[in-house]
Amino acid sequence: PHHFGYDKYNFYTLVIYLRAGNQENDWLLLLYLRGLIDGKTSMIFLRISLQVVLTLLLFTIIASKPNAAATPQYDSPQLAIGFKPRTPQQIAAFYEARGFSKPMIDKLKQQCFITTWIHNKSSHVIWLDLSQWQFSNASGAIERRDRQYWKTVWNKMHIPLAHQSTFRWTLLPETLDFQPGEREGGNIILPRDVQPIQIQATFPTQADQSGTPIIIKFSPLQCAKNS
Repeated sequence: PHHFGYDKYNFYTLVIYLRAGNQENDWLLLLYLRGLIDGKTSMIFLRISLQVVLTLLLFTIIASKPNAAATPQYDSPQLAIGFKPRTPQQIAAFYEARGFSKPMIDKLKQQCFITTWIHNKSSHVIWLDLSQWQFSNASGAIERRDRQYWKTVWNKMHIPLAHQSTFRWTLLPETLDFQPGEREGGNIILPRDVQPIQIQATFPTQADQSGTPIIIKFSPLQCAKNS
């Protein structure tokens, strides 16, 4: 970045743009390159745009089943969190509608998808950091299948980059600084198992993560089956 004289906002803007991977943001890039808006402004607009994309994806998958948006598993004055396990049929229908190939869909149907939504109800920053979440069952710890795991799988299967990008945007962000009032959502993917899943989540607080963390142990969840 320094070869082009970019400040940190210029650099973040381009990174976020590349992650977005959709043509709707081309007008922002054009304005930025023409100097009509600065890098910081571009980053702000792009964050709003990306939140809209993620929200639409979340609402789309939630709408795939009546009464899917159940009451939250955790609700306090600071934070609300909800989980909804997805059946293989729901996952197949969702990704098939986005043009994914049969081998890709068959692989995803073998996983345990848990659609997750988070709402920061507090007046300060709350951090999502999935590296601080623990997943387990009666047999022991469960390893979450994260972005790097899927990148390796898709590359071995020679999955087009466009579909890889679309898939990444359906996942819950690895890290995110939830601003006051902000809502976000996406999928957590675990190995499919018949045993109940226990989730314990730690949320650092304050912008510099210096606040008292919020630690939540949720009621056990079950991977959803086709009816």
